[in-house]
Amino acid sequence: MARSAGTYAQLTAREGKHAILRLPSGETRMVLTACRATVGVVSNADHNLESDGKAGRQRWFGRRPHNRGVVMNPVDHPMGGGEGRASGGHPRSRKGIPAKGYKTRNPKATSNKFIIERRKK
Repeated sequence: MARSAGTYAQLTAREGKHAILRLPSGETRMVLTACRATVGVVSNADHNLESDGKAGRQRWFGRRPHNRGVVMNPVDHPMGGGEGRASGGHPRSRKGIPAKGYKTRNPKATSNKFIIERRKK
């Protein structure tokens, strides 16, 4: 739930079988107290300050070049096309699914009952 470097979840309360956590997104949810957690600090906190320096180093890590959808043609991407330097349409994936503000959570998910407070918009 809070696994990436530098993030943390806060234990706010424990009642019965469940513990209440505040997640990095701002969401408050219940988790079983039987669940385990790791407590500590991530090593090498300066990792994000290291510069790649050149495109080749990115390639060593298997990261291939990627083009922006805006610079493509309409046939290639939903944000492509336009005369001159058009800034593109609404942010979308290659398949046309909205990239920002699009709700992906299933409203009928059974785990919804464990969410006490949704994240703030």
